[in-house]
Amino acid sequence: MTSTRSGPLYQLRLAPGEDIPTAITGFVARHRIGSGLVIGLGAAERVVLGFFDRKRRRYVKRRFPAECEVASLVGNIAWAGGEPVCHLHAVIATAGFQARAGHLFEARVTVTCEVSIVAGRVRLERSPDPDTGLKLLVLGVARRPAGRRKRARPVR
Repeated sequence: MTSTRSGPLYQLRLAPGEDIPTAITGFVARHRIGSGLVIGLGAAERVVLGFFDRKRRRYVKRRFPAECEVASLVGNIAWAGGEPVCHLHAVIATAGFQARAGHLFEARVTVTCEVSIVAGRVRLERSPDPDTGLKLLVLGVARRPAGRRKRARPVR
């Protein structure tokens, strides 16, 4: 991976063989990015997408082993238990131009994956939700990276 930064914007170029979610999460951890927006595109193989089944409280996963276009990669950044959590979704296009979408669990870069991260100014946390079992964003109170607390303003 190579990267550059301009203010709150990080630009990443992932190399062939890198796993997209693992690479992004590792970058976030190394640079201590407390919150942010992730967007990207590229090409990958061995993609695993998921759809959350609320009744079973688990993800149903589907594998796409062949090379495909990552037509859209979008997500956000928060933290849980001292570890970064990059919640990523993707739309992939198969060789037959069929679109598939879902929560991104795995994807190995084949040619490139170009990712932009817009870093937030506060650290957001995730906490387990008793109704779903998922770690959901905790909004309303956010931590500054230096540890000072700042109340996040609700959107009206």
